[in-house]
Amino acid sequence: MSEDSRPDPKVSEEPLTYAAAGVDIARKAEGLERAKRHLRSTFTPQVITDIGSFGAMYSLEEVGAGDSLLVASTDSVGTKLMVASLAGRHNTVGMDIVGHCVNDLLVQGARPLFFLDYIAAPALTPAFIEELIEGLSAGCREAGCALIGGETAELPGVYREGEYDLVGFAVGVVDRRKAITGEGIAPGDVLLALASNGLHTNGYTLARKVFFEVAGWGVDHRVPELGRTVGEELLRVHRCYARSVLALLERAPVKGMAHITGGGIPDNLVRCLPEGCRAVVERSRWEVPPVFRLLQQIGRIEDEEMFHVFNMGVGLVLALPPEEVEAAASFLTAQGETAFPIGRIEAGDRGVVIT
Repeated sequence: MSEDSRPDPKVSEEPLTYAAAGVDIARKAEGLERAKRHLRSTFTPQVITDIGSFGAMYSLEEVGAGDSLLVASTDSVGTKLMVASLAGRHNTVGMDIVGHCVNDLLVQGARPLFFLDYIAAPALTPAFIEELIEGLSAGCREAGCALIGGETAELPGVYREGEYDLVGFAVGVVDRRKAITGEGIAPGDVLLALASNGLHTNGYTLARKVFFEVAGWGVDHRVPELGRTVGEELLRVHRCYARSVLALLERAPVKGMAHITGGGIPDNLVRCLPEGCRAVVERSRWEVPPVFRLLQQIGRIEDEEMFHVFNMGVGLVLALPPEEVEAAASFLTAQGETAFPIGRIEAGDRGVVIT
């Protein structure tokens, strides 16, 4: 029987959740909330942002660099690495982590300067190290930053054979006067979205459970609805928006931005909103990509859970004055992005409403 003629996949008996798959966002949030007093106790006067911003801002004024701010971000590829191991393909996950970290700098208006990595596994062969750094280097070239250092660690006993971890650290710079904080967002502003490239690097614990455990598919299973194999879909590279959006910032008064990662549109868009502003996102304004519809169908995942776990086809959201949206969308389209309005800012309690 050919891959395309196989019967429909099995469907979960009960609606799946991220927590049931092993990732409890609320538990993590509680831990971070409890840790905030310890973190803030280390802050010096040069720290500009509080905990919770996409990138942490640090003033360079004391060292004679004028009003320049360093912006830093760190993250990991997460369990997408397990898909890479199943597929035997490791030359793209480096691009994932660069794109993720650089986008976190970008939403505050920062230009990436340099990147560092951390690679850990039970054993590191020369070919494996080269494959990972090939992806990291490609991501840095695309983002316009230098890969200047990192750490490789062999940790037998910490990781099992076939497992590894890849973490990234990005540092950028922005003039304090040009830093994007979201403070200027006001009722009437429009939300312009840039399309994602699939799941990017979030929700993979739930996605693996749905596709590999519930549906019973392998990485080489070709899915007609996706037009590719499961592995090819799940390893699509986390899109980096740096070049196109940095060019836009020279032309348009972008008031705020959100990188849609873990927590989805609701938990990330709210991070750039000032008090008294509510973001209203209209689901009918864009077509959710097939991979998300398939995940929801097989896993019987509730709508609210889908929007809190996955990006649902939206990788970045920009808040602009209404008269600037058409020109900004046209410019971004010319830069190779897929841009579309998804909602607006209204007066109300700070938060995100998806209609």
